[in-house]
Amino acid sequence: MWMDTKAAMEGASRSRASLSRRVLNGLLLCTGDMEHLDKYMQDKLFVLQLAVWGLRGVTRVILANNPLSGALILAALYWASPWQGLLGTLGVLASTFTAVIIGQDSAEVSGGLHGFNGMLVSLLMGVFSSAGDWYWWLLLPVCLGSAACVFLFSGLSSVLDRWDLPVSVYPFNIIIVLYLLCTGQDNPYFPHHPATLPGTLEPNSTGLIVGEVMRGISLGVGQIFACGALGPSLLILGAVLLYSPLLAVHALLGSAVGTLAGLSMAVRHDSLYSGLSGFNGALGCMAVGGLFFTFSWRTHLFAIASAFLSAYADIALTNLLGTVGLPACSWAATLIVTLMLLQTSSLAAYRIPTGQVMAPEHNLHSRSQWEAGNTAERESTDV
Repeated sequence: MWMDTKAAMEGASRSRASLSRRVLNGLLLCTGDMEHLDKYMQDKLFVLQLAVWGLRGVTRVILANNPLSGALILAALYWASPWQGLLGTLGVLASTFTAVIIGQDSAEVSGGLHGFNGMLVSLLMGVFSSAGDWYWWLLLPVCLGSAACVFLFSGLSSVLDRWDLPVSVYPFNIIIVLYLLCTGQDNPYFPHHPATLPGTLEPNSTGLIVGEVMRGISLGVGQIFACGALGPSLLILGAVLLYSPLLAVHALLGSAVGTLAGLSMAVRHDSLYSGLSGFNGALGCMAVGGLFFTFSWRTHLFAIASAFLSAYADIALTNLLGTVGLPACSWAATLIVTLMLLQTSSLAAYRIPTGQVMAPEHNLHSRSQWEAGNTAERESTDV
């Protein structure tokens, strides 16, 4: 009897362990770049493939590449504002479909590289529009601007590829500035809010609220998608966590660094509380801290430096461009990360070729395997 009970207990334990392994394996399939999904989607309907490509494009905005994360981010945008969610969806689909029509590289299209700039353009057009939500005429510049990003991406890639640099969000920053300059704030068809002039704001008249500053650090991640609501911002952070825990840590760290930089420059409290002071720092920290560089303590410090530089550059560009009523967008992080990738110091040894960039954990594992292989090769040569 005792033996039967023991055998039953061991069988139940093995069943629980087997179930745990299956659940863990299932969760692992949903993290990282989900390369297995591309093979599965090869013979599926074009509409389904376009949806997956679009979702990958959504996550490319925040330096990830996971369609499930993209679905979570889209849900967050619709949660924050259905109109903004619609604009973002239309932008990523318009740019991705344009890339398909003009025959862009299939690997780039399926990887979402032609979708994220279009999405950012559409989101910022919606944010700066003074015509209010559900202004249907806005869909025209949204589609045209998103499609134009594909041509800029293709042209810039032929130049930047010479130095193994990513095109990043240069097309978005260029298109949104051109759109705002062309339309003007009093345009009868596409009016928009100007960026606030640096000298028009009253100085901070109240003390700093620590709780609001902490809230602003979380909002800094959401502001990458022009989202200023706490719940959706946390969902966006969760989407990044699903793709890569290391990237999520650097997103929060970079936003905190950007907020600290804003405090040191006595920026408006509204910028600290809304997360606008943190999002460029988050982007700068994420790009260096494990994405384009293999994670180590050196590159971690390098990522913090990148976050500080991105945040200070954003403050400077905000003051400069605000004089002509233009936003700084993500010019600061884009320029600083490009300069960081051109480093020729010892940190260049940690640089990952642009075409081989994947989830930070995968990059770290690949480097460990490469170093182990080199060590074994040297030992065999010595013998």
